[in-house]
Amino acid sequence: MAKAQSGAGASAKATNKKRVVKVDTHGDVHINAAFNNIIISITNKSGQVISWSSAGKMGFRGSKKNTPYAAQTAASDCAKVAIDAGMKKADVFVKGPGSGREGAIRSLAQSGIEITSIKDVTPLPHNGCRPPKKRRV
Repeated sequence: MAKAQSGAGASAKATNKKRVVKVDTHGDVHINAAFNNIIISITNKSGQVISWSSAGKMGFRGSKKNTPYAAQTAASDCAKVAIDAGMKKADVFVKGPGSGREGAIRSLAQSGIEITSIKDVTPLPHNGCRPPKKRRV
């Protein structure tokens, strides 16, 4: 009984193939700079992720994750993979209030990706949700 179940699981794993992403010379860079971490993902124009990196993936822990240097190293690591795949130009979309926004953009430009436009897509509330009550310490 157990052998039959494991055999079925193995055949299901064999059918899963690695996703093939089409890499163009022009793509998008999404920088999500939160207060605690920075996540950089490079996509093609249809939105499929080519490469991604974050400050936590680069080995930074705790409050060091939200530094411009951590954003710089994460962006250069992400850009290296994308350039090897064949990307040359990119539009940059920056989201969030984190401190590594400019450092990540500079690092992308230095690593060889030509930046065509920079757009801030930080979500702003139009007084929608009620904020949480004030914190009492």
